[in-house]
Amino acid sequence: MKISSFGCSSRTSSAQMSLIIFPIICHIRKLESAQFAVVVPDHSVTAIVGEEFVLPCHLSPRMNAQNMEVKWLRPHLSSVVHLYRDGKDRNESQTLEYQGRTEFLKDGLSTGSVDLKIHNIRPSDEGLYRCFIRSSTFYGGALLELKVAGLGSDPHLSVEGYQDEGIQVVCRSAGWYPEPEVLWRDLGGRRLPSVSETTSRRDNGLFEMQTAFLITERSNQNLSCCIRNTFLNQEKESTIYVAEKLVAELRWRRVLTHPVNVTLDPDTAHPRLIVSEDRKSVRQGDIQQDLPDNPERFDYECCVLGCEGFTSGSHYWEVEAGDGKYWAVGVARASVSRKGEFMSNLNPEVGIWAVRLYGGQYQVLTSPKIPLTLRHGPSRIRVCLDYERGQLAFFDAENQAPIFTFPPACFTGERIHPWLWVRGGSQLSLCH
Repeated sequence: MKISSFGCSSRTSSAQMSLIIFPIICHIRKLESAQFAVVVPDHSVTAIVGEEFVLPCHLSPRMNAQNMEVKWLRPHLSSVVHLYRDGKDRNESQTLEYQGRTEFLKDGLSTGSVDLKIHNIRPSDEGLYRCFIRSSTFYGGALLELKVAGLGSDPHLSVEGYQDEGIQVVCRSAGWYPEPEVLWRDLGGRRLPSVSETTSRRDNGLFEMQTAFLITERSNQNLSCCIRNTFLNQEKESTIYVAEKLVAELRWRRVLTHPVNVTLDPDTAHPRLIVSEDRKSVRQGDIQQDLPDNPERFDYECCVLGCEGFTSGSHYWEVEAGDGKYWAVGVARASVSRKGEFMSNLNPEVGIWAVRLYGGQYQVLTSPKIPLTLRHGPSRIRVCLDYERGQLAFFDAENQAPIFTFPPACFTGERIHPWLWVRGGSQLSLCH
C-alpha cells in the first residue's frame, strides 16, 4: 500500500487569537481530525486491452469524501482524466482521449473510496496516474502506475505457395500489447527457425505479427505457431498437421521448378502429321506423306513422341492446345506399340498415360475412359512427371487448376517420352 499526503490547514485570524484557550484547543482538534492520507496500491496494476478497469484510491483514515474535490490526472501529460467537485462530475477540462470513457464510482464516497473506472482500455492508457483529493482544509495525492497488456487473436495459419523447394506456411495474429514473442515449435515442443518475421504497430497502438515457416518433406508431422505475451506469461497457439496431401502438393511443386525444353521426334510421327521445322508444333495434314516406314513410326494412329526421354527426376512441360477439338496429351513408354490400331483400347497398361478432348468431351484415357468435368476448358496443359514416384499429373497452365492425376505407376526403369495425338485439323504446340 502506497500512502502519500501533503497539505495545509486554514489560517487563524487575529480575532480568533483573542478567543479563550478552550475554543482554540477545540478548533485545533477539529483541523487535525480533517487530515488524511491518500492511499493507492504500492505496486503497479495491470489492465487488459479492450476491457474496463478500476483505478483504486481511498482516504486513510476512512472518511466521507462526498463534499471533497477528487481529481484524477496524468501528471507527465498535464492532463485531466476525471474531475469530481461539488458533488458532481466536472469534466469540461477533461482531455479528449478520456471523454466518454471514465466513470467516477460515487457509491464508495461515504467511506472514502474515490475509485475511477476506465472503459475500453487502450495501450495509450499505460503510465502514471495521480489521485488528488482536496477538502476545505486539507489536500493530498498519490501516484499509481497502470500497466496495459493485450492478448491478440488466435494465430491464423495459411499455406501460401512454394519457395526454395518447400511450402511456405504463414502465421498471422493481431491485437497484442506489448510486442509479443513469436515462435514455431514441432511436435516435441522444440523451437524451429522461421524464414521471415515482421512486426507492425497499428494506429490503435496494438501489435500485428506475421511469421513464416518452410515445410519440407522432412518436416515433422505437426507444426505449431505460438505467440506469447511475456508480461502476462500467456500465449496462444495454432497447429497445422502436415498431411500426406500437403506432402504430395510439395512434391508436385518441386516438379514445377524443373521445366524441360521438349521437342518432337519426326521419325516417330504418323505420315499424316506435319511437324514444324523447329519441332515444336504438330498438326494433321490433308494427305498422307510419303515417309519411310521405320520401326519407330506410328502407322495407324496420328501420334508423335518427344525426342526427350526420362529415366529419373522430376520434370514438367506445357502444351498449347488452342481451340482444337480433337487432341490428346500425355506420356508413353519407349516400348509403346507403334503399329496398328490401338487407340480404342488405350490405357496405362499398354504404356500410355494421357488426357484428351474428343468432340467437346474431356476424358482420361483409361479403360474404361473417365469423363472430366472442368469449369474452364484449358487451352494450355501442363504435364508434370515425377519418375521415381511414378506420378503423372495434368494442370491448367493458366490458373494452376488440377485436371487429373494418375495413380502412382511403376515405370520399371524404362524411358518415358512426351506423347501427342491430333486429329480433325487440331494443332498442338510445345511451349518454350
